[in-house]
Amino acid sequence: MNEPRPRRTAPIKLEPAQRTELESLQRRHFLRGGLTVGAMAMLSGCNLQDGDQVDKVLWAMSRWNDRVQAWLFNGQRLAPTYSKAQMTQPFPFNAFYSEDDIPDIDVAGYALAVSGLVRDKAPWTLEGLRKLPQRSDITRLICVEGWSAIGQWGGVPLKTFLEHIGADTTAKFVGFKCADRYYSSLDMPTALHPQTLLALDYGEIALPPEYGYPLRVRVPTKLGFKNPKHIVEIFVSNDYPGGYWEDQGYNWFSGI
Repeated sequence: MNEPRPRRTAPIKLEPAQRTELESLQRRHFLRGGLTVGAMAMLSGCNLQDGDQVDKVLWAMSRWNDRVQAWLFNGQRLAPTYSKAQMTQPFPFNAFYSEDDIPDIDVAGYALAVSGLVRDKAPWTLEGLRKLPQRSDITRLICVEGWSAIGQWGGVPLKTFLEHIGADTTAKFVGFKCADRYYSSLDMPTALHPQTLLALDYGEIALPPEYGYPLRVRVPTKLGFKNPKHIVEIFVSNDYPGGYWEDQGYNWFSGI
């Protein structure tokens, strides 16, 4: 994925044809549910910066789409699962950098920080996380770039972890900070979904570096960029936390 384009200084005015195209995009955005604001901005030839009238419309559409998807989300409906024979070999590496730039993390000294609206803010070791109840699922990761892959992920259900730290599960958001400068966040209902994992393993072995060691989030009900890797901190908040790609125009909810 490319870096965001430079900020445009002069606002644009919508011609009738552009307005018609924007309305058409809005309808398709709702019906398909997977078209991001970033994609719409590319199609309409504008960037997403405050001050442009079309940008305000696009951002409003994104927030509206978030609300609609949240309303439609079923916290107990499971994503499809697959057999080991259906797993993608090899499972692809994907990040906003090359494999040579995977962060070097001292696993022996690793501690997961916890902050925000939680009772117990003590850090967690990998050993401590492995002592919690575990779950494993073979699910499909769907990337906004158009590819998908099936893999087996094991770890602690995020719901279980949030319960152990005394998180306020009436709060709106669960956010994640990563060792590779990435960051993302989930709505609380998705965080509590039974298949949302703090993944420690891939294919029954500890996460390798290219898949997010030592800890990543696996959310089979979301697009791939909502599955951050190399997690170093989890926080619970009522303040909108955004995300690396979301803050550049991608739809925040991004359910599938």
